[in-house]
Amino acid sequence: MGEMSDSPYADLARPPLHVGALRRALVRPGALWTDLRVVPETGSTNADLTAAARDGAPEGAVLATESQTAGRGRLGRPWTAPPRSGLAFSVLVRPAVPITRLSWLPLLTGVAVVAAVRRLTAFDAEGERFFAGGDAAVEARLKWPNDVLVGDRKLAGILVEKVGDALIAGVGLNVGLRAEELPVPTATSLAVEGAPRADRSTLLRGILREFENRYRAWTRCDGDPEESGLRADYKEICATLGRTVRVELPGDRTLVGTAGDIDAAGCLVVRGPDGDESVSAGDVVHVRPAEG
Repeated sequence: MGEMSDSPYADLARPPLHVGALRRALVRPGALWTDLRVVPETGSTNADLTAAARDGAPEGAVLATESQTAGRGRLGRPWTAPPRSGLAFSVLVRPAVPITRLSWLPLLTGVAVVAAVRRLTAFDAEGERFFAGGDAAVEARLKWPNDVLVGDRKLAGILVEKVGDALIAGVGLNVGLRAEELPVPTATSLAVEGAPRADRSTLLRGILREFENRYRAWTRCDGDPEESGLRADYKEICATLGRTVRVELPGDRTLVGTAGDIDAAGCLVVRGPDGDESVSAGDVVHVRPAEG
């Protein structure tokens, strides 16, 4: 038997990202995206772009990797996946909006990911092609603030970090992971959910286009989530609203109540025993009726 090939094309089910085609489609005059690179492996695309931001990298840099070895989710949780089984990428932006409205960028990123997943998993009645307005094979939604869910299982995580006047938005999306490869029982992937033709290059292009369109609208409106339509779009796909939630808050405090709204700052408004409370940070658990 011959030796196993190290070529990224050896596993035909997991081909590499098509960086040339991605650059031609996305990096063009007048576009948000000014640079797009794909590296075979790195510890964290967020950490790499953070260093670039400190060195003065311009807005619009995109860094993707075929294998991320030290990815982090919210609260510092590790995030890893087999090479080429998912999308791991980060973008660098420098939004000229009031600092009080920067908290909307993590939510905007989540909306872009959900919109792209829904659009690119839509298919016609014969299941043969994607088409706008079709029934989505993967009904992705958002758990506040920006975990991408299918049902109650996590499809993607998003981490946004601030570096001076720059924001780095990192996305980890499970694409081709098989059921036995999922890191925890509460995770899922596009493959497990039966998504047709879950091509990573197409998904990355779709997410970046959704992000650019929404980011342009948001920054044109000086970061106003109402005028830009961002708050309405977010609320429409937020799985947390209307649910009973348990929020682990800083200082070992726990809040249990009904998720009632998303306020003007992007905070989750929880209707608890002492009235409404806006939550800006905390670990949110969707409580099942039996737990309530």
